[in-house]
Formats: sequence, structure tokens, C-alpha cells
Amino acid sequence: MTDDPQHPDLPPETEPEADAPANPAVTAGGRRGVVGGFLAVLAVVIVSLNLRPGATSLGPLLTDVVASFGQGGTASGFLTALPCLAFGVLGAVAVPLSRRIGLTGTVVASFVLVTLGLLLRPTADTFLAFTLLSVLALIGPALGNVVVPAWIKRHGGRRSVLLVTTYTTVLAVGGAAGSMLAVPLAPGGGEGWRDSLQFWGLIAVGVVAVWAIVLTRTGHDFPPEGPQGTLRASLWRSPTAIALTVMFALQSTNAYTQFGLLPQILIDSGVTPARAGLMVGTISGWGIVGGLLMPTIIDRSRRLPWIVGGLGLLTASGYAGLLLAPGLSPLLWTSVLGIGGFAFPSVLALIPARSRDPLITARLSGLVQPVGYLLAAIGPIAAGAVLEAKGTSAMLVLMGTSGLLLAVAGYRAARPRMVDDELVV
Repeated sequence: MTDDPQHPDLPPETEPEADAPANPAVTAGGRRGVVGGFLAVLAVVIVSLNLRPGATSLGPLLTDVVASFGQGGTASGFLTALPCLAFGVLGAVAVPLSRRIGLTGTVVASFVLVTLGLLLRPTADTFLAFTLLSVLALIGPALGNVVVPAWIKRHGGRRSVLLVTTYTTVLAVGGAAGSMLAVPLAPGGGEGWRDSLQFWGLIAVGVVAVWAIVLTRTGHDFPPEGPQGTLRASLWRSPTAIALTVMFALQSTNAYTQFGLLPQILIDSGVTPARAGLMVGTISGWGIVGGLLMPTIIDRSRRLPWIVGGLGLLTASGYAGLLLAPGLSPLLWTSVLGIGGFAFPSVLALIPARSRDPLITARLSGLVQPVGYLLAAIGPIAAGAVLEAKGTSAMLVLMGTSGLLLAVAGYRAARPRMVDDELVV
């Protein structure tokens, strides 16, 4: 992601020169390459579409998957936590890797591994093999979270706004499609999950093909060195930085718990598996709306702490509805959770809004995302264990509590305080 208000986690290494022409690419030989408009849009569309289905397509099928390997709720929670773990750990190597093989080369190489992981994962005959292949399938999304927005900033030129909008929109579409199509792509249930999951491996082949063509245009597009700054104090000294990290962690733990375990909750309440996948997909669908609205609200609202804190309260309310009135309207409660999920674009927009120096913005992004994702992995594992040991009600109470904590962290993160000022106090 970028230090643009909608994508603040673009590493400083990808900052283009002010006088750079549109769509520059530094090749291995030092020449400039140009990615045409159509090819750039196609590349961003196809990679964005494939950054989330590997994770979101598993949730509606999770009960059948773990049953096939003789596992239970704890295993479900662990698989649900894998994306957070992968995004936190593997995402940290994205910039160093792009310095060695280029931004485009990183996408191509990682999606070769993704394709293998997605195609081979359904053939696994043990839970360990399935888990390891799932990690392989998450390498591309983990690196793409950082590299693709960096690539847009590097090569987008005058089309950057279009490409950023395309990226955010299609990213949400891909996440929703993974959930919505999971059950329809599984013929007959039972072991049909294998065919459903394998489908996304076939789609990922397109990413490799298109980006290989892009690589012939860009060459080794190494990110340039970033600016040097003077504020080197630890970000852990900043209460705002800590609040942003906790907010990101709580939002992410809710998102991936919803992707992985909410379908099972809905099925237990009487919803059909196909409809449960559709309802969870609406949560990602609401993400499109949040991505369009929240950056502007963050920029203009004078009541921001209450608005952002209110998103956590909505998240808690969605779980409360599923607990207290599950038969009233499951779609209503998943929509409430989806609107509560506006916390994700909010925290991304708050990173540049609560930092002044570009170097502080980049460092803040480098703290919030990887640490936040690692902390977020605790939630799905805990939720899965509680679901197995105590049942649905206890799990919903746990997640509702996390929503209340999200409200507190969001309120504090949105207060008009600058991280830069907190570091020099």
C-alpha cells in the first residue's frame, strides 16, 4: 500500500522522483520502459482480483475441509489466522525482495508460487500438507499488499488515480467473490471443496501470464532509495501510533474471523451453506463503499473520534444481533458487520492523517501493518478454540468484546494528535 491517504503503507523506497515522466521503469540496463495504459489497467485488475480469494474462499467450506482431515474448531481457527500471519511475516520481506528482483519480478515470482499452492492444496491428504500449501498460496497476497500499490505509484504516472481506484475496488470484489462462489463451485458438497478451491489456482495462472508480459516492458524495476529523516525516536513512544496499531489488529482479527468462522455460525443458525457464503461476501462488498467514503470523512469530519469509535460499536452490535436475534435477519447483522468493517479504510487513511513528515508516515505504516497483522492472528485462533470448547454463544461474546475494544482504540487513534509531535515531547 502507499502513503497516499487511501494506501498509506507504501514503503518509502517506492517514492518516485518529482520530475519523473509518466510510467517510468528503471530497467537493469538503466533504460526507461513504459507500460501502456491498457496493459497497466489489465495488470492491476487481474492481480487485485487474486489477492483475497485464496483466503476468503476457504471460510464457507471450512467445516467440510477440517472434517476431511479429522480436525475441529481449533484447526478452523488456525486456518482462519493464517492470512494474518502470512501478511505480517511475509509482507515484511516484500521491499527487500523487490530490491533484488524488482517490483514486477516480485509479483511474477510470488504468483508462480501462489498458482502452485492453490492448484496443489486441494490434493493434500493430510492437514499438515494442506496448511503448508495454504501458506504457499498466501505468499503472493502477502507480498502484493505492499508491492502492487508500490508498483502503481512507480508506473502509474497520470493514470495513478485510476489505477489506485481500480486496485481498491477490484480488491474488494475479489474478496467478495471468494466467499460468494465457494459453495456454488463445490459440486455436491462433501469432498467438492477440492474443486472449489482449485478453481482459484486456474485464475491465478492469468496473473503470471499478464505480469510476465509486463516484465518484458519494465525490466528489473528496482525501487529507489527513500528519503532520510531526522526523527528516529521509537514509534512505541507515541500513544497515537500504538492506538493505530491496536485498531488495525482488532479490525483485521474481526475481518478474518468473519471470513473463516462466520459461515459456520450462520449455518448453525439455519442458513444454507450457499446463502452463508453470499452473506459473508456482502461484508467484503460493503468494503467497496467504505473505501470510497472513509478517506473523505477522515479528511473533513470534525467529529472523527466519535465516527471511528462508532464503527467498533457497530461491529459489537452485529455480533450481538447474531447472538440475541439470529433468526430476525442474518443479512441485516452481516451488513452491520460490513459497515463496522469501514474501520479498515479508516485506519489506512488515519496513518497519513496523523503524521506530518513523510518518513514518519512510512515508518508508521511499517509498524501498523506487520505488527497489526501478527497481533490479529491471535483472534481467529482464540475464536476457533472457544467455538470448539464453549460453542457459538461464547464465541460471539468474545468477538463482540473485541468490537468494544475496537471502539476504544478507534476513538483514541482518531483524536487530533500528530505522531511527529509525540515523538519529540
